[in-house]
Amino acid sequence: MAAGTVAAMQPRTEPALPSGHASGGPSASGPTVSGHTDIVATGWVARLPPAWVPYVLLARADRPIGTWLLFLPGLWGILLARPGGWEAARLVLLFAIGSLAMRAAGCVVNDLWDRDIDRKVARTAGRPLASGALRPRQAFAFLAVLLAVGLGVLLQLPPLCWALGVSSLVLVALYPLAKRVTWWPQLVMGFTFGFGAPMGYAAGTDRIDAAWAVLYAAAILWDLGFDTIYAHQDREDDALVGVKSTARLFGEQTRPFLAACYAGCILVLAAAGWLAGLGPWFYPALALPAGLLAWQVIRLDIHDPALCLRLFRANREAGLAVGLAILAGWM
Repeated sequence: MAAGTVAAMQPRTEPALPSGHASGGPSASGPTVSGHTDIVATGWVARLPPAWVPYVLLARADRPIGTWLLFLPGLWGILLARPGGWEAARLVLLFAIGSLAMRAAGCVVNDLWDRDIDRKVARTAGRPLASGALRPRQAFAFLAVLLAVGLGVLLQLPPLCWALGVSSLVLVALYPLAKRVTWWPQLVMGFTFGFGAPMGYAAGTDRIDAAWAVLYAAAILWDLGFDTIYAHQDREDDALVGVKSTARLFGEQTRPFLAACYAGCILVLAAAGWLAGLGPWFYPALALPAGLLAWQVIRLDIHDPALCLRLFRANREAGLAVGLAILAGWM
């Protein structure tokens, strides 16, 4: 399955890891992080055995939006392929499991690469590896378990998907490096997170064709847009530590850039539907996701990190609306 590293967080002012909720590392309680941070150690997480908590936070299991955003392009691909009813249900279930495991794996890879940078950024300073609540060797062991789950899912798909799945691991490994060498790490993230779209289509059709490629392009544009919104949460800290992003690159011009990404996504989705032979109801149904994406462009305030997070999270509904539009095209 494809994997990604971005995860939606919620602003909190609690300590990164409450006292006693750590395992096997120095500074187990983590630093106290104030302001806009991505750590959520309350709710159901606080009721877990203390030794589990750092792994849950490392996997971002308490913040499911990242899993949704990895899963939804795969759902688009499956629906665009139009497999039979039971086969469609089987593939959706497999992609849901794979998205959970591989999103977590991507987070582990990201945090292993970025633990030194994360210590310098308020939103990420309390992450388990940055705070010392987990050691790298523990993270590598956890990563091996997650990859084993992903492999188990991959083996249930056609052999074409095996090759695609293995190739996606290159993107997973390279994405965390992108922010160090290019102003376009969000584009690299798009290739990574959007990989579920061609995977889902290949799983449903067992082939690669023009619709496969065009759907992948739509997912990349969508991811590029919403991850640019997400990156505005860290824009000032990123400038201090030298991390590049499209948020820093476009700055006050982010709104027209975002509009171009989202408009391109809708247009390319329309082309993918045409290539895949969807029915006429698909095209008017695209008005719903188009409206939801346009709302994000209108509401964007790059100087309000909490709003940026809410707009980023709103892409779950936008992605589901794309899936509904594809279903409408079945008629």
